[in-house]
Amino acid sequence: MSTQTRRSSFSSSTSSSLAKRHASSSSTENVGKATAVAPHLAKKRAPLGDITNQKNVTQKGSRTLIPSSTLAPFSNKIAKVKKGPPASNSSTLPASLNAKSSAVGVCKVISISARDESVPPVAVVSVPCSIDVSPSKSDDLSISLDESMSTCDSFKSPEVEYIDNNEIIAIDSINKKTLSNLYISDHLETAENVCIRDTRTDMETDDKIVNVDDNYQDPQLCATIACDIYKHLRASEMKKRPSTDFMERIQKDINASMRAILVDWLVEVAEEYRLVPDTLYLTVNYIDRYLSGNVMNRQRLQLLGIACMMVAAKYEEICAPQVEEFCYITDNTYFRDEVLEMESTVLNYLKFEMTAPTAKCFLRRFVRAAQGINEVPSMQLECLANYIAELSLLEYTMLCYAPSLVAASAIFLAKYILLPSKRPWNCTLQHYTLYEPVDLCHCVKDLYRLCCGSHNSTLPAIREKYSQHKYKFVAKKYFPPSIPEEFFQNLSC
Repeated sequence: MSTQTRRSSFSSSTSSSLAKRHASSSSTENVGKATAVAPHLAKKRAPLGDITNQKNVTQKGSRTLIPSSTLAPFSNKIAKVKKGPPASNSSTLPASLNAKSSAVGVCKVISISARDESVPPVAVVSVPCSIDVSPSKSDDLSISLDESMSTCDSFKSPEVEYIDNNEIIAIDSINKKTLSNLYISDHLETAENVCIRDTRTDMETDDKIVNVDDNYQDPQLCATIACDIYKHLRASEMKKRPSTDFMERIQKDINASMRAILVDWLVEVAEEYRLVPDTLYLTVNYIDRYLSGNVMNRQRLQLLGIACMMVAAKYEEICAPQVEEFCYITDNTYFRDEVLEMESTVLNYLKFEMTAPTAKCFLRRFVRAAQGINEVPSMQLECLANYIAELSLLEYTMLCYAPSLVAASAIFLAKYILLPSKRPWNCTLQHYTLYEPVDLCHCVKDLYRLCCGSHNSTLPAIREKYSQHKYKFVAKKYFPPSIPEEFFQNLSC
C-alpha cells in the first residue's frame, strides 16, 4: 500500500513539474532559457572504465584544440532587420528558441516578426540561444553563427538582410558587447585563425628551428616553463645515474646476463599489470643504482626487482599493484615481509630520492621536436623510438650513455629507419636535444646493433610487446643494412 502511495505521489509530482516546465517554456518572458532536468530523471554518469594504469594518449599530442569543422564559420557581415511597417501585436520570437540547449551561449540576434506593430522598426534582442560551441573571433572581431550551429531561426527569416562592415558604429557597439560577454581579448588570436599550411613553406627546410612550445592551451605541456624543466632534468640526470662498471667492481655472484633476464621478465610484468612506461624505466634505474653500491646474491635478485617495481609503481601509477600481487607473480618465492623489508632497504639506500630523469622523460620532448610542423603526429615514429629506447634497458653496456643521449639517439635511428634516404637530424632537433649528430654516432650504432640482433635474442619480451597492433608492429620493421657516415656530419644551424 505504501509502495502504491509513493508511486502515485511520484507520478503526480512528475506531472506537476512537467506541466510547470511546459508553461514556463511557452512564456515569452523565459524565451531561450534551457529547461533544467529533474535530478531523478537525469541520466546517470557512466562509471570509469579503466581507472588503473593506462595513460591514454590522444595525441600525442598530446593538447587538443576544437576541430575547425565544429567551430562557427567566420563572417564579415552583421545581421540587420529590414525596416518595415509597425505591427499591432507584441514582439514574438521564433518558437525554436524555446528548444532545450545542450550548451548555452550568448549570441546577438536581430529579429522581428512581420506581424509586430508595437515596436520600433529596428530592435536588437540579446537572448541566450542553443549552440554547440562558443562563437570564435574573426579577424575583424565580429561574431557570426551558422544555421547549422544554432537553433535560432532568425537568420532563416525573410525579414533579415546582411550589411557590410562599413557601418563602423553599429559594428563596434556589437563587438564591445560581445567581447565583454565572451571575455575575448583584442590582442589574442586563436589557433583556428592561423592555417598551419600557410606557414608550412617557411619552416619546411632543415635550417629553420620550429617552435614546439607554442601550445599554451594545454596545461599539461607546460609551454611557458618547458625549457626550464628540461634544463633541470639535463642537470639532474648526471646525479641520479648508476655506476657504469658495478658488475666488474662490486658484484661477484651476478653478471650482465642475469640482469638482462631480470629486466626482460619485468617487461612482461609491466605488460601484465598494464603499468605506464615510466614505471618500467624507473624500476631499472632503481635496480642499477642499488647494485652500484650493494653486493647482491643471485637468489635475491628477483626480490630486488619486484621491490624496485613496487616503489616505482607507487611513484607513477594511479593504482599500484599490492604487495600480495608481487608475491604472486614470483610464484610465492618470497613472502610479504621479505618484499617489504627489501623495499625499505632500497628506499633507505637511495635516500628516498625517487625522482630520476629517464630516457622516457626526454623521449616525450624529443618526439615533439621530431614531429616538427606535422599536423598529424606520426605514431610510427613515436612507437619505433620507444621500442629502440626500451631495448637499451636490457643492455648493461648502454649504462655508459646518459638517458638524454639514449633518447636523442633513439629518435635519430627511428627517423632513419622510417626514411632512409633523408637526413634524420635537423636544426630543430639539435636545438631542443642540445646534441649534434657527431655526439650521437657511437650511441646510435650501439642501438642499431641491438635492433638488428633483437630477432635472434633469447629475451623476446620487448620484441613481442612491440609486435602488437597497438604499437604499429614496429618491431617487425625492416632495418637498413647500414647507416651512412655523412648523416653524422654536423649541421650549419
